[in-house]
Amino acid sequence: MIEISFGKLLLLALIALLVLGPEKLPGAARTAGALVRRVRNSWESVRAEVTRELEIEEIKRAAREAATRAEAAQEQMNATAREVREAVSAVTAAPASAPVAEPMRLAGEPEIESAPLEEPPPERDTLTGDLFADDPQHAPVKEHPHGLA
Repeated sequence: MIEISFGKLLLLALIALLVLGPEKLPGAARTAGALVRRVRNSWESVRAEVTRELEIEEIKRAAREAATRAEAAQEQMNATAREVREAVSAVTAAPASAPVAEPMRLAGEPEIESAPLEEPPPERDTLTGDLFADDPQHAPVKEHPHGLA
């Protein structure tokens, strides 16, 4: 704003006293103060409005960028879903008796022999809920429900 030093302010007060006289000087000072206050408030209001508009524009720009990124991600997801659907339909359309491809090995990698299949785990006894009903080594001792031997 305007820079007014103490000397300039004193000179303005002396000129105002000479021009207006001692009777009108207090009223003129109040009017000048009110005008300065209005100008300052108007300036602050305009500055706040411009700042608010700039912030709104920044938020809108960020929202547009986020929407663009979301659309790109959606397109990528749709393309991947299409590829998966095509792969699934190709697998389901293939005959069931088609030979199973062997897994790929790197050059020089030794061939791994497949281990014999282990015995399936024992089935749970449906009457007692005992997991080891058929395994006498680990089966708990079964007692008669009424304590009779």
